[in-house]
Amino acid sequence: MNKSEFITHIADQHKCTKIEAEKVIDTFTSSVIDAIGQGKEISLLGFGNFTISKVAARNGRNPRTSSALKIAAYNQPKFKVGSKLKDAKNKK
Repeated sequence: MNKSEFITHIADQHKCTKIEAEKVIDTFTSSVIDAIGQGKEISLLGFGNFTISKVAARNGRNPRTSSALKIAAYNQPKFKVGSKLKDAKNKK
């Protein structure tokens, strides 16, 4: 499901306009991006957790030229699925 299909799904499910549904999605995603950018973690009970994981610097190799190169350390955003979201498709 892409963004426009998701907007239609939300609008139909919650009986609102597509413009309102798009504003909700855009507000949520921009807020998550902003919070993660500030180094904050987000925990939504039952849905999941947005966290940041530090990836150490390492040596790599260019597959085209086989020359060695250094890959800099960076912060990797991660999402861990919550129980309600996990159980939505895996009903017992």
